[in-house]
Amino acid sequence: MTSTPSAPAPRRITNTDAVAATASPRRDRSRWSRTWPLLLAVLLTFALVTVSIFTGVADITAAQGDGREFLWITRIPRTASLVLAGASMAMAGLVMQLMTQNRFVEPTTIGTTEWAGLGLLVTYIVLPASGVFTKMVIAIVFAFAGTLVFFAFLRRVTLKSSLIVPIVGIMFGSVISAVSTFLALRFNLLQVIGGWFMGRFTGIEIGRYEPLWIVLFVAVVVVIAADRFTVAGLGKDIATNVGLHYERVVLLGVGLVAMTTGVVTVIIGALPFLGLIVPNLVSMVRGDDLRSNLPWVFLTGIWIVTICDLIGRTIIMPFEVPISLVLGVVGSIVFILMLLRTRRTGVR
Repeated sequence: MTSTPSAPAPRRITNTDAVAATASPRRDRSRWSRTWPLLLAVLLTFALVTVSIFTGVADITAAQGDGREFLWITRIPRTASLVLAGASMAMAGLVMQLMTQNRFVEPTTIGTTEWAGLGLLVTYIVLPASGVFTKMVIAIVFAFAGTLVFFAFLRRVTLKSSLIVPIVGIMFGSVISAVSTFLALRFNLLQVIGGWFMGRFTGIEIGRYEPLWIVLFVAVVVVIAADRFTVAGLGKDIATNVGLHYERVVLLGVGLVAMTTGVVTVIIGALPFLGLIVPNLVSMVRGDDLRSNLPWVFLTGIWIVTICDLIGRTIIMPFEVPISLVLGVVGSIVFILMLLRTRRTGVR
């Protein structure tokens, strides 16, 4: 007689199984809750980019005429420049705020942009026949040196309030701007200064905007080194205690900011307050985690630059208002509101 195997005893469900069963749906819901706002923001970005492509005096949808050529010669390069410049300058402001541990710092409030403009002017004086690449390299070197000078000043002078740092930086930038104006008067190059100060996308066309793709490389480096920048933003003592070489990270951050500022200054011109507005708006909503905030900083920078450019294109059509003027008005209002908010909350 053969014996039949007995059925296995049912496994007892433990508390660990119950926790695992409920944790997985929660993780899925949490991951989806973080993903869908970003997907919606990307769709909004594509919508703004599409509006930018089809906004202008020339009708690019016409079946006859030069509409299609106009699309590929100017509209698409201009829109690509909006995306690259907006995302990169917003990123530069975020990195600089982490390096200085100050929310009011960005390339136009500590003189980095003015130093890049001085480098561009020196190039016109010393090497008038130089190409775009040479101008960019010299502008980057000047921006890097000027930013290091400001960092050295901050290390040697203790400022009691965080509000004093951007004020000192604006004064510092004004001195450099005065030097640039003197040199421009001396060598009859005031038009160069005017063109640099009035950042605009009007003259962007195919063959002129391609150097802006350099900032895409800078963005990749910032994404890779995001954790290091976050730790360095906690201060030198904490960064050193966790084994981070603080000085190297700061030099890397300053170099990336100088590269971004130099490239954008040569190709587009000054974009005031962009690096100040975007990181603060994002951090007010999402906190201060650099890695998780970077996509939102990129997208918000694109939104602000594109919207300001659309305003400049349509407000007095068929003429255009330089985007630096629109950004200057919006940025100065936001800057004043931030100062008032800081004063009310008593942040020092």
